[in-house]
Order: sequence, then C-alpha cells, then structure tokens
Amino acid sequence: MTDASTGLGAGEPGGAAFGPAPIDQPPPALEAPPTTRKGGSRLGRYVLVRFLLMIPTVLILVTLVFFLIRLTGDPITAALGGRLPPDQLQERIHEAGYDRPIVVQYFEYLGQILTGNFGTTLTDNQPVTEVLATYGAATLELVVYALIVAFIIGIPFGMIAAAKRDRTPDAVLRVSAILFYATPVFFSGLVAKLVFSVWLGWFPVSGRAGVRTELALQREGLDTGLYLVDAIASGNPAYVGDVLSHAVLPALTLGLLTAGIFLRLVRTNVIGTYNMPYIDAARSRGVGEARLVRKHAYKPALIPIITVIGLQIALMLGGAVLTETTFEWQGLGFQLVKYLAARDFVAVQGIVAMIAIIVAVTNFVVDIVAAFLDPRVRY
Repeated sequence: MTDASTGLGAGEPGGAAFGPAPIDQPPPALEAPPTTRKGGSRLGRYVLVRFLLMIPTVLILVTLVFFLIRLTGDPITAALGGRLPPDQLQERIHEAGYDRPIVVQYFEYLGQILTGNFGTTLTDNQPVTEVLATYGAATLELVVYALIVAFIIGIPFGMIAAAKRDRTPDAVLRVSAILFYATPVFFSGLVAKLVFSVWLGWFPVSGRAGVRTELALQREGLDTGLYLVDAIASGNPAYVGDVLSHAVLPALTLGLLTAGIFLRLVRTNVIGTYNMPYIDAARSRGVGEARLVRKHAYKPALIPIITVIGLQIALMLGGAVLTETTFEWQGLGFQLVKYLAARDFVAVQGIVAMIAIIVAVTNFVVDIVAAFLDPRVRY
C-alpha cells in the first residue's frame, strides 16, 4: 500500500513508517532507555541489600568473639587471677560489672561498640580505641605494601601463564603459585630473614625503621603512624630508603601469599576469555596472541580479582599477626599476640571486633566497586 502524498510504500525508506515523528511527540532519542532506568534501580537495590547484609555479619562476628572469650571466665580473673588477693579480685570484677548476667553484659557491650567504646585494656590501662589508632596504621601500611606485591607479581605472571598454557612456563608458575599460598607465613618469613638478612645482609632483620630514622621523625614532629608518609614528608631520601628497606621482607612474605591466589585467578579467567567470540574475531583479523592477552583478554579477568580483594584483605589481616610477630613489626597483630600472652581478653576482644568490622566494610566497598564494573553482579 502506497502513501498518498509520496507514492512510497509504508515499509519503504521515506514512507510513513520511517517518516519524521509527529510534532506533538518528543523525538525517540530524548527518551531515557528503559534498560538504563532498570540498571540504576538494580544497582541501588544491590547496594542497599549489601549494606543491610553487612549489619548481621558484623553482629554475628562480634557476638562470636564476645561469647568465645567468656568461655574462659571473666577477663579480669583470666588476666589477674593469682596475682591479686581474692577479695581485691572480686572487688575488681564487681567494679567492671563482670558479675552480672552474661546477657546483660552482652547488650551493654553492643551499646558500647555503637558509641565507639571498645573497652580499656587490663594490662596497661589504655582505651582500646587508642591501641587501634596507634598500631592500626602500621598494619594498614603493611597490608598496602603486601597488596602492591600481590598485584605486581600475581597479575602479570597470571597473564604469562595463560599465554603459555600447558607449556613449561605455565607449569612452573602454577607450581610456584601453589607454593606461595600453601607455605605458612611464619615459615616463609623466617626463611626470608635467614637468607636475605643473616646470610646476604641485604635487608634489616626486623622493625619498621632504624632507630635513627624513628628518632629523627619524632624530633621533626612527624607522627602519622605511617612511616613512609612521614619519611616522604621529611624530605630526606635516606629516611625513605630506610623505611622501604625495612618493609621489603614483610611485604614479600605477606604479599606472596595473595600473589599465588591472584596468579591462578588471572590465568583461569584469561584462558576462559580466550573462548569468547570477540577473541576469535580479533584473532581472525590477524591480531597476535601477545596483543590478545594484553589488550583484549586481561581486562575481563580482573573483575574476579576485584571481587575477592575483600576476602584477601581478611586473609592478610590474619597473616599480619604472624608476619608482624616474625619481623617485630609494631602493628595490631604484634600487639594482639602480646595481649593474648598476657590474657588481656578485653584488648583481644576489642582488636578482633575492630578487625571484623574492617573486613565487613571492606567487603561491602569491594562489592559495590565490582557492581559498577560488572553489571552482571547486580542480578
């Protein structure tokens, strides 16, 4: 059927079906695509759900810590029992409220946490929040160093293993990855100290910086807790070099643990990406294998890395306890071991609860970043 004014068929270009939109209707391009609105609503719903799930996660972890510690009795008896006369011990227990019903103590502890009060240590009478602020920066610095090592080693070597699939370099890298995350952190730390500090003398044995550097930074009023930041702020390259030399072995010890996981993840996902149609299309156009890995296959393989970063940070915080003890790195892990030895369960409870909160918040942030990068996560 033809249009009376043009003589063209309704289905032909220029016909009524392809003509301009009526004047009283907006052009189609001005209307927001329904998929965009749906995607935005899905993202908002996903963020809300993840945030709401974070609350019971933290609550369960804090509850477990509270009741597991109470299995040994009240913290004051655990820390001071045998060192105080029974009457003074009972007086201390009563003053602290540990003779009240356990349920009452639990809800009071939850209320304290909501106000940012994690209690006071029994051995040195410090607020746990001060301990967290003083030593938390050292642990944060170590975790950042370790993540850098994990990214530098895990991602490039994972790509190489995928490119050399089922050949000798791939086999060597896969075995290395297994060794990285299967070797206990304290053992690899001791071996690293023996080889690189004692035998070769390349790096310091322990500590976060030399005594001269620490004293110099304190004299200059640089006390953020982040030694590298303080050293850079001082403007003295010698201080920066000293801080970095102390960080190499702890960062390698803790970072290789996660590097092995990253390496295998990247390898597996790059190999999976090789089977995608757009890779076959690029290969048919003559794109070389090295360019395929570097330009096309590795980006989708990074999304699983992002999604597991939260879990890896939790693993690193656990490994930091052994790493800091091995290298006498004055962080939360080092202090946690000291408080455990002193049976100061108030301090232990506060530190573990804070670590649980950090891990939960980190997982929440990582999930949101992953949802932005990969829309499939939102479904």
